[in-house]
Amino acid sequence: MPQVLVVARNFMDMVAALPASKLDMLYDSAFICEAVLRSLPPLAKKYALQMLYVLAPVTAAAMEEWVLNEYAAKHRVAIDKLLQLRVFVEVRDRRKEVSYKMNQKFQGNMQKYLVDGGSLPREPIPLSVTGRLPASTDLEAYALDQWECFLLQLINSSQVEKGTSFSSSMMKTFQRGLLSSRDGEAPKLTENGFQFLLMETNAQLWYIMREYISSAEERGVDPTELISFLLELSFHKLGAAYSLNTLTDVQRIAIRDLAELGLVKLQQGRKDSWFIPTQLATNLSASLSDSSSSKEGFVVVETNFRMYAYSTSKLHCEILRLFSRVEYQLPNLIVGAITKESIYGAFENGITAEQIISFLKQNAHPRVADKIPAVPENVTDQIRLWETDRNRVEMIPSHLYEDFPSKEWFEQCCDHARDHGYLLWEDSRRMRLIVRGEFHPEMREFLRRQR
Repeated sequence: MPQVLVVARNFMDMVAALPASKLDMLYDSAFICEAVLRSLPPLAKKYALQMLYVLAPVTAAAMEEWVLNEYAAKHRVAIDKLLQLRVFVEVRDRRKEVSYKMNQKFQGNMQKYLVDGGSLPREPIPLSVTGRLPASTDLEAYALDQWECFLLQLINSSQVEKGTSFSSSMMKTFQRGLLSSRDGEAPKLTENGFQFLLMETNAQLWYIMREYISSAEERGVDPTELISFLLELSFHKLGAAYSLNTLTDVQRIAIRDLAELGLVKLQQGRKDSWFIPTQLATNLSASLSDSSSSKEGFVVVETNFRMYAYSTSKLHCEILRLFSRVEYQLPNLIVGAITKESIYGAFENGITAEQIISFLKQNAHPRVADKIPAVPENVTDQIRLWETDRNRVEMIPSHLYEDFPSKEWFEQCCDHARDHGYLLWEDSRRMRLIVRGEFHPEMREFLRRQR
């Protein structure tokens, strides 16, 4: 069965994964500190604010008294999150008693923020210089078009106009997990790539950003600098223009890569160039639940496995082809059917039954979205049954042992294999047993000692 793609839940997971020294460097920026504070769970946020002006360490036992016993689990989750992000630092005294102290850089920056107030990372260009800027609806349409262009290129490069080819750095990002290519062959989607296409937009965005940051060192860029810039970008005002001259060389390269994905829109004036953040960029530091888009669905699935998608998007048609048979396409309607052959084709590409069902539910048309269930139960049950049929037989490398000289020796081998988790099958009458292939050397050594 294919492995389900693991996606970083949000930017803070990437921040928490940084080494302690890199994390402390990030906290030199007040914007990073504010972004981290915003991302914390409510209880962790309360602890951070409560400790903001406490200079001495507070014992773990004392903190446990801050909550009632029934909330002990939430308390542990909050403390773990604060430690992962190094907002709290663990200290031990001579008696090895655990205490927590706030990170000095984080504490200092947040104190200044509360006293002096926040400010923008950079000032926007006045309208007198830029002239008329795109309206919010135009900006949203631009971001959607760019993102669909990117997804279409993943599915089939021939679907994308020649003028929208991606930079080498972005293509390397895609190839890290979504595309694979052999010498002389065009890149093809991997199992993770097919699964990626069925995810929500925000989950897709964070996956791409994670891979983009992970590959930064290969391009000679410090990942910490990239994370810092991307988090700063989330504090820019949606739809405002910011000069490219205020960016460093690394940031200029990054902003052009981000423009290809629709996170920013680049514009050229007579004397100056600027970028305009879209909704995708301003959502970067938010949690998945906070920024999940409530876009209107378009798919209706009937009990007879017929499927109707009310959409004009070429992308929607290509995604539906991943697990259904598209029969014909009208200007605003895609008609198809979910068949055993189409679902098996999806399974072959690494897509799971739950991912298909989740996609259909998340994109259900408003007329059926409020119904329970939004997708007919006979359809979802059948998709799961088809997956179960396909995975009914599991191939496990193994070794067969037979021709034991005595019943006692056979039983000793069975007991040893069973106690250590090697045993897959035994036949006491014919004195035969099968153990997992990776444990064959251990069994061979046991048999040698028994002789």
